Amino acid sequence: MLPYALARPLLFGLDAETAHDLTIAGLRHFSCLIPATAAPSGPPTTVMGLVFPNRIGLAAGLDKNGEAIDGLAKLGFGHIEIGTITPLPQPGNPKPRLFRLPKQQALINRMGFNNHGVAALLENVKRAKYRGILGINIGKNAATPMACAADDYLLCLERVYPFASYITVNISSPNTRDLRQLQGKTELEALLSALKGRQAALADRHGRYVPLALKVAPDLEAEQIRGIADALRRHHLDAVIATNTTVSRDGVAGEPEATQAGGLSGAPLFEKSTAVVAALAQALAGELPIIAAGGVTDGKRAAAKLAAGAKLVQLYSGLIYRGPELIAECLRETSR
Repeated sequence: MLPYALARPLLFGLDAETAHDLTIAGLRHFSCLIPATAAPSGPPTTVMGLVFPNRIGLAAGLDKNGEAIDGLAKLGFGHIEIGTITPLPQPGNPKPRLFRLPKQQALINRMGFNNHGVAALLENVKRAKYRGILGINIGKNAATPMACAADDYLLCLERVYPFASYITVNISSPNTRDLRQLQGKTELEALLSALKGRQAALADRHGRYVPLALKVAPDLEAEQIRGIADALRRHHLDAVIATNTTVSRDGVAGEPEATQAGGLSGAPLFEKSTAVVAALAQALAGELPIIAAGGVTDGKRAAAKLAAGAKLVQLYSGLIYRGPELIAECLRETSR
C-alpha cells in the first residue's frame, strides 16, 4: 500500500469523511498487502485481567463497524476498539459532519453514532482473523427515548459479549442528543446497576468474564468527576476511558471550522483530557485502571498520559495527521 507520507496529501485533498471511508476500505480490502509492523511491542501489561502486548491502542470511532480489523492489527496496536455500535443501523447526523483543523492537528465531528448496527458489526468480527485484544464500544440509537436508553445498552451488551475482550459503554459523545445526561448521578447509578447485573448473568451463561469500561467526557467539573469515580467503585466497573471529545473550542477559536457543532478532538484536547485522567487517578486511588484518550499527537504526550495515572493510551485523531508512524513513536516513548 501507498506509504502514509505520500497518501496524506491525496487524502487531505478530499472531504474528510470521504477520506476516512477510503482509508477504511483500503485497510479492509488490502490488509494482505500491509506488512506487519516492526515497531517495538513491549512491555506487556495486565489491565482488566487482560494481558496487553503494549500500552498503545486504537480508540473507538475510526472503525465503527469492525470492517478493517485485520488491516489495523498489522499497525502495531496492543489493542483495537471498534464501534460505537447501536442496536439498529442508523445514518447519523446530516453531512457534512467531519471537519479538519490542520493547523491545530484537530478534528471536529458530529457523526452521531452512524453505523450499520450490531448484527453487521458481529458479522465483520466473525470474519476477522485477528485474535488480539478487541474492545467493542456500545451506545444507544438516537431514536430511543432517554427513559429507555438502558435497554439499548443491555441489548448491545448481550449481542457483543461472546465476541469482545472488553466492552466500553459510551455515554459521553456530544453528538447524540441528551446522551451526556447519563453521566448524571441518578441516571448513571441506574445504568451501571443494570449493566453489572447483566454482565454477571452473561458471565455465568458463557463461562467467561468480559470486563466493562465506561467512557466519560472531558467537560466535567471536579465534583462530577468525584461522583463518577464513586459510582465506578461502587458498581465495580473494570476500567474507565478518559476521555471522549470536547464541546469546548479552547485552542481553535477563530479558525474557519471552529464554529461547527460537534466534538473537538486532537491536540487541543490534550490538556483538558489529561486533567480528567489525573483527577480520576486521584479519586480512584488505584481501585480501577484508567485508559487515556484525547490529544495524543506524539510519543511524549502518550508518556504524559501514563504519568498522569493511565495504564493504557488510545489514539485516533493523531493518526489522521501522523499516520502509523505515530504508533511506533508512542510505543518507543512508553516502553522506556
